[in-house]
Amino acid sequence: MPYANHFFLARQPILNRSQRLVAYELLYRNADTGDADFTDGTAATASVIAHASELGMQHVVGEQLAYVNVDTAGLMSDFIHFLPIDKVILEVLETVEATPEVVARVVELKQAGYRFALDDVVGASDSLTKLQPLMDVIKIDIRGMGRDALGELTRSLKNPRQKLLAEKVETHEEFRHCMDLGFEYFQGYYFARPVILSGKKIAPSQMAIMQLLDLLASDADQRDIERGIKLDPLITLNLLRLVNTPAVGARFRINSVGHALVVLGRRQLQRWLQILLYVKGHQYDSPLLQLATTRGKTMENVLEHLRPGERVGADIGFTVGIMSLMDTLFSVAMPEILDSVNVLDDVRAALLHRTGNYGDVLKLIELVEQAQEGPELTGLLHSLGLTSSTLYASQVAAYEWINDYASGVSITPIR
Repeated sequence: MPYANHFFLARQPILNRSQRLVAYELLYRNADTGDADFTDGTAATASVIAHASELGMQHVVGEQLAYVNVDTAGLMSDFIHFLPIDKVILEVLETVEATPEVVARVVELKQAGYRFALDDVVGASDSLTKLQPLMDVIKIDIRGMGRDALGELTRSLKNPRQKLLAEKVETHEEFRHCMDLGFEYFQGYYFARPVILSGKKIAPSQMAIMQLLDLLASDADQRDIERGIKLDPLITLNLLRLVNTPAVGARFRINSVGHALVVLGRRQLQRWLQILLYVKGHQYDSPLLQLATTRGKTMENVLEHLRPGERVGADIGFTVGIMSLMDTLFSVAMPEILDSVNVLDDVRAALLHRTGNYGDVLKLIELVEQAQEGPELTGLLHSLGLTSSTLYASQVAAYEWINDYASGVSITPIR
């Protein structure tokens, strides 16, 4: 595939009214500054669809659905049949003109079982009138739209046969307003924005995990770590559940914390505790958990490529990625969180200022999440000595790891 080496993939979460993860929009972006690669729209669209299907949607989105953008060329092409009917929603871009041929093609694909979303609706149009009856989801771009206009457009589009999705929801206030208007789905990073509550303290159960992570970081004695785990019944229960799952691969049942620590090893224990922090009342359809683990694992994979054989650096990368959302998780300012744990100066610089090598990788991953192609992303790739194909491979490997982890590990929520 001629374009595969130039892609990165933004996997943007779509949530329902219960704030559970239900789908991802997959946005393929050009990681190079030169624009010659994507001049042929038909070839680029075909390449994106083929690339997405070749990876296997299960690996990229797990149990969730995938919204895949299609322009006119993609809609009319045979490549569309590479995409699995049960895993995708075809998102018709706003540039698609509702010609008789396009409408007939949508009808044909719907009869074959495909579902459709109409992208970037901001008001009435001829294409909206013709395509709306065929859509399963209508996506409304709320950015820059006044409250009155949004309310009026929402009322005009409400239909029991279709769901409304608010996209580019960036604040908690916007989310609440869209909830009040009756939207079913929400896309945007409002859920990852920290709401700092004055005087808020980290919950005792979460503090217990943080203290265990501190013990691991300071290379504490195994007996001290075991004692710390035994002090919290839920952590003990979850640890014993974890080591007795097929994902860990123990040959016989493990019933003691000491034995569990030997089987799991310190690195895996640290990884598991970092993830456990985010479970708090949720399972693996928590968007914050998914975003934090994706950041962490992608950073780990990138740093493994940049520093082959330096296992410690890759592990620190995972820690930086997963800690980068802890202010949102705890509703506590990041400096206060860092004052309560013992972290390296490089980790502190990355989390507070996005500086240093770890800060640069974190900044890169955040740009990728937002699908921000352009000179800043390209400059970071070049300064890090990272190719776009390595970035892409790191992303996909992270998605696969997270999906395998989620399917193999049962966790009792920390409340």
